[in-house]
Formats: sequence, structure tokens, C-alpha cells
Amino acid sequence: MLKSNIPIANIRFFDKTPTVADLERRFSRFLRGFREQRCVARQIERVAEGGPKEDFDLYGNSLSTQDKIKIERRALRYVERQEAATGMQHLGTNERNALRRLQNGATVSRVSNEHDADVLAATLHEEMPWMGPATEHIWHAMQKSVREGRPGFQFAPLLLLGPPGIGKSHWARRLGKLLEVPTTVVEATGEPASFALVGSQRGWGSAGPGKVLETILREKCANPIMVVDEVEKAGEVSSEKGLRFSLTDALLPLLESMTAKTWKCPYYRVQFDLSWVGWVLTANSLRGLPEPLLSRCPPLELPPMSKQHLVGFAWNLGKARNLPDDAVAGIEDIILSCQGSIGGPSLRTVKRMIERAEIAYTRPLLH
Repeated sequence: MLKSNIPIANIRFFDKTPTVADLERRFSRFLRGFREQRCVARQIERVAEGGPKEDFDLYGNSLSTQDKIKIERRALRYVERQEAATGMQHLGTNERNALRRLQNGATVSRVSNEHDADVLAATLHEEMPWMGPATEHIWHAMQKSVREGRPGFQFAPLLLLGPPGIGKSHWARRLGKLLEVPTTVVEATGEPASFALVGSQRGWGSAGPGKVLETILREKCANPIMVVDEVEKAGEVSSEKGLRFSLTDALLPLLESMTAKTWKCPYYRVQFDLSWVGWVLTANSLRGLPEPLLSRCPPLELPPMSKQHLVGFAWNLGKARNLPDDAVAGIEDIILSCQGSIGGPSLRTVKRMIERAEIAYTRPLLH
């Protein structure tokens, strides 16, 4: 994957910020020098006209009280304007140091050409063929990014709708690994409020920037993949005063490209371009999901996994873990022993069986 840096925060950093005292000394030195040059020029002009030569009066070139007041005002005005130009005049030292990680922008990953997009999509489809509709969505997005010459890879938000245990979150993590971008998962059941995702204003006991910006600042990556798992279970969260803080409400401006470009963090109170973030929402049903979210993120329906899909996944994962064939064959027998062509263990169960087999085969023997 190719990487490039882009600016994503509406802030500026200066290599060196002078203090008011530094500026006062500099302005005073300049004013004295300017007056000296002016006096010398007048003397030269007077001598050229035939007038008498006068000694240069150093005391007469000293700064008056009025001069010092003007210098102090200009120094203060300069510092205030430079502070305003940073966009961080309202932040403390700790917050500024955190944002300094974005001084040179953040990296975005992109697919170099359409062939690489085909290879990546084929790899993802081979590993998880039942996720075909989602993989096809990403494949077309990669090709479009290449054709349009974008500096990084972008795709429209995804809402993966399907039965539990088919690997929706696993697919998103695998996509992030193939794209070489970080992936962060937000569990809607455990973190139903907006604070976990987008942060909260300073003054709250648990104030912070939220997982979106935490990921971007930690990894210095502008296009991480954010997974909101079981988004339909987020529910409604409100304060005693009736204020809403639901997770789905916080998602709405982030799922729309135009509003995500100018999103303002409630914690830092700084504008960020979050249009590069890749959103993958997962749901087991549409019950409870608001219409504004569905309009921004049309659901992709995924079928239940077949036994053959589970068997293929077990063999792929077993090969990646260097498990012997007889261990994976035993897991295959368990999968096929379940009644019906669809059903049986979930993808999570198969992963646990592979992990236990790996522990059993790598555990040292006791004599």
C-alpha cells in the first residue's frame, strides 16, 4: 500500500513562538537603530549642505515612556494574533501536545493501481466468500479511488446486516489489515452513548476526545477503519435534563462526507476532516435503527453461513496457524456433523476450536 500525508486539522504550529518580553526587546532595538540611522542621515545631509557637523546625542535617542507603552501594546497584539492563528488559543498545554502529532498531517493509505485492488478483493473474497456483497462494495471503491487519483482510499459507509456469528467484525478487521490501516471496534451494547465515539466537552468527569480521534492521533492515520458492532442495540441515551447522547445521533454527521469534512470535536473544539475514515456498521436486524442512519448507510444483507463456508474458513485459519491437517480435519468433522446444510457452530465457535487446537498442539509434553 502507498502512503501519503494530508492535513486533517484546522490548526497551525509555529516552530518558535516569541514571548511578549522577547518582542519588546526586539521592537525597542529596532526603534533605536531606526532613529540612529535617521540622525546619521540628517547629519550627512547637513554637512553636504555646508552646515556644521554635530555630535550624535545618544541620550536623545533613548525611548520615552510613550514609546515603551506603544511597544508593549504591539507586542501583546502580535502574540494574541499568533495565538489566534494556531486555532488552539483555548487549549491547555496537554491538549496542544496531543494535537502536535498532527503537525505534519496524517497518513492515508491508497491502492497503487487497479490490479492491486483486484488482488486485495480476491484475497478477501477467497478467505470469506459469504461476505461477497461487502467485498464487492470495497472492490468498486478501491477501483474508483485509483481512477480518480485520490491521495487515499475512501469508501462509502457500510451497514452489514446479517445473522450473528458470521464474521462481520472479523471481515472488517481483515480488511483493515489488508489495507494496512488501524481498525478500532466500538461495541454499541457496552458503549451506547455518543461519548465513546466522538468524545465529550471538557468539564465532564470523563471528558475525552472519543475513539475516532484517539485512533487518528495514536496512529497518525487519517483513514482508519471504525467498526460499530451491533449498532441496532445502541438504544436511546439521555441526560436528566432531556439532552440526547445516543450513538446513532453522533454517527449521522460522520457518515455524510460533506459534514465529516468540517466536523468539530466537542473536546478539543477544533475542526477536523474525518471524511477519510472508513465506517463499517454491523447489525443483526434493522429494528431500532433510525431512518436518517439507514438513508446515509443503506444496509447490505448477508446470508447465513453454510457448512462449506465454515469448513473452508477452518482450513484457511488452520493453515495460517500452522496446524496439522488431522487437527483441522477433526474440526471439519464436528462442523459437518451438525444437522442441516445451514446452521451448526458460528464463526466465533470455529475460531475458538482452532485456537484450542493450536494450544493443544503447541503445549509441551509433561514426562
